[in-house]
Amino acid sequence: VLAFIAGLIAKIPQFFSLREDFFYQRNIGFIVFPMLMVYFSWKKNIDFKKLLFPIITVIALSFFINFLPNIDNSDSIILACFHLPIFLWAIVGYTYIGGDLNNVENKITYLRYNGDFVVMTAVIALAGILFTAITFNLFQLIGINIETLYKHYIAIWGAAAIPMLSTYLVQNNPQLVNKISPTIAKIFTPIVFVTLFIFLSALLFTGKNIATDRNFLLILNALLIGVMAIILFSVSEATKNSNSKINLFILFGLSILTIITNGMALMAIISRLAEFGVSPNRLAVLGANLLIFTNLILVASKLYLFVKGKTDAQEIEKVIATFIPIYGIWAVLVTLLFPLLFHFK
Repeated sequence: VLAFIAGLIAKIPQFFSLREDFFYQRNIGFIVFPMLMVYFSWKKNIDFKKLLFPIITVIALSFFINFLPNIDNSDSIILACFHLPIFLWAIVGYTYIGGDLNNVENKITYLRYNGDFVVMTAVIALAGILFTAITFNLFQLIGINIETLYKHYIAIWGAAAIPMLSTYLVQNNPQLVNKISPTIAKIFTPIVFVTLFIFLSALLFTGKNIATDRNFLLILNALLIGVMAIILFSVSEATKNSNSKINLFILFGLSILTIITNGMALMAIISRLAEFGVSPNRLAVLGANLLIFTNLILVASKLYLFVKGKTDAQEIEKVIATFIPIYGIWAVLVTLLFPLLFHFK
């Protein structure tokens, strides 16, 4: 039922003759995340009083984002649309943990669910793409073009249903993928470490001024999130085998290299702010990098203590999980305040 409702929301532009680019840019998060909130509320039998906050928040944000002016190339509005799904993701986390913000264990479980969710979603999406290609070619063999019909009545509902299906499979069959995320993280830990080391060496050798490259700062954010995921899914597994010390040292080295890279990026952002002034994009990137930079330093300190045998893996996971509400707060601030502060520019 939830998957069907998600499909109905995704079809709103066709039902009401709306611009698809306008609708999906602002409402892509509302196709997925409210359905997940309802699912977890039902699955975990959450008291209705605890659901008032996510319900009111989702309704208010849906009105806010859709009533923003339709201004092409408005950086502040684009940032609001980009950060809104991040905040909705945090609200799903709030629902997942039953509204108990002090329950760190459930926050860690939520992060692990996200890793398994990404893996399962990727598998189902790839299978869907393969099925679509085979279906198109089958009907083309008999001279029937089903592209329009398939796009409007199968593909949209199928794409909207994938997050719900992935969540259902992960929650009810955890053995399907709960070993895949740690395995992928374990494989890529040394690869990312070597790549980042070579990149930093090449950066110093070439002397390139990264302060003038906006794309570098955007790619770096993706790298930082990826490193956090690698640490989260690797650290607990690193204690379960005989080579754990080597893996832990690589993880610690990776965190240090990432902190160095992030520090260089922060200097580049500050340089751009000093040279070109404050803009929505620069301020948003600066805020996100400061948050991740702080989180990484705390994670690296815990990893150091873990390598020295003075703490356990759970403390590292707690540091990562504790920042979920903070990221959510930053995302909602960008969503609500940036368009107003920068006058929709």
